Amino acid sequence: MMNYELASWFQQFNHDYFHDKLPMPRLKLSKSRTRLGSFACKRKLTWRGYLPVDFIICISTYYQMTERQVQNVLLHEMIHYYIAYMRLRDTSAHGMIFRQLMDELNQNGWEITVSTKTKGWETTVPPVEKKRIVLAMKTSDGKYFLSVVNPKYVSRLEQQIKRVLTIVEHAWIESSDDRFCTYPQVRSLRGRRVSRSEYEAIACIAR
Repeated sequence: MMNYELASWFQQFNHDYFHDKLPMPRLKLSKSRTRLGSFACKRKLTWRGYLPVDFIICISTYYQMTERQVQNVLLHEMIHYYIAYMRLRDTSAHGMIFRQLMDELNQNGWEITVSTKTKGWETTVPPVEKKRIVLAMKTSDGKYFLSVVNPKYVSRLEQQIKRVLTIVEHAWIESSDDRFCTYPQVRSLRGRRVSRSEYEAIACIAR
């Protein structure tokens, strides 16, 4: 999706549904994860009072969307634009006027919604592996522990370990293993008890 595609769609929708009343806004693409689209403008004081100016419509490319889905998002933001440009007073951000205009467009075959749940949607951004600082500890009574440590507290905990005589072996490991996603990120000397085999599988990485 490119800006010229958005501009072409905007012009067509402006003609078909908004009576060519909307000046071309600035059309931008973003990598927003939480908002598929957004509309913004400034308000300038004139002799006629405060008028909306500097219109921006932003469409996210974070998720893999079909052309139809993108067009629905664009129309959603154009409704916001129309309400602001015509200086209409709605009951809320998605109030009565917004919903009336949305319903009219949906009667023309669109699928515009107030909000969209994106859980489970595929993204266009490759997943970033999260690195965690893992502390593996063995105690004198033959118990084994693993913990995920806040990076800011590594030096402090290393000094504490040296003073705890019951800790007979320990190792620091940087890991992106998903098994640690359920571990809390600790700031004190504590951990989750694990089996010897699980401990050794992690601790051997540091050797």
